[in-house]
Amino acid sequence: MKLHTLFAASALFTVLALPMTASALDVNIAADLPSVDVMHGGQKVSIMRNQNPNNTVNADFAKTSRKCPPFCIQPGEMGSGVETIGELEVMHYLKKMSDGDKSIIVVDSRTPDWVEKGTIPGSINIPWDKLNIGKSDPITVQEILEKNFGVKNQDGFYMFDNAKTVVMFCNGPWCGQSPTNIKGLLKIGYPGNKIKWYRGGMQDWEVLGLTTVKPAK
Repeated sequence: MKLHTLFAASALFTVLALPMTASALDVNIAADLPSVDVMHGGQKVSIMRNQNPNNTVNADFAKTSRKCPPFCIQPGEMGSGVETIGELEVMHYLKKMSDGDKSIIVVDSRTPDWVEKGTIPGSINIPWDKLNIGKSDPITVQEILEKNFGVKNQDGFYMFDNAKTVVMFCNGPWCGQSPTNIKGLLKIGYPGNKIKWYRGGMQDWEVLGLTTVKPAK
């Protein structure tokens, strides 16, 4: 499958799958869902599954054994009202966000070196170590909460009246980056029902052959 290059105002991205018409697809996302169009870097990207029957998983996500800690298997639930979701739900939120719903943000919590390998179209990278509440620079944390998450700081107290629904993911069931951020958000009072966790992360996304984008070299 050829690469398709997108020129965006803020960055140059490479899409790792070409959009195709529904009639041309042999591998749909779901029985009645061939693809999902989302916005990434100011350009439309079609999320679909890889159509090559011989395609195999990205080698970066083929490794089964990483040292634990820190790469330990995460629980299925984060608790406190946080919903654990799958790929179809992630695409649902991406679509709503791309259609102009400013009450939603989909966050790739990984560090930039991992994002360079590919990320989910429509997501925004906010590295976990910059949002590691209690350990990161408090001013940086506050800027992220106010600018990206819709949280206000009033007289030293966080106000969550207009907090966004935050969908967070990282590298998969063995990755503790987004869980660390979710636990930190809950600790400062972020409403659990406004946090969604894609536990499968990039590993499951890649295993299913779904479209990814990455910064062009």
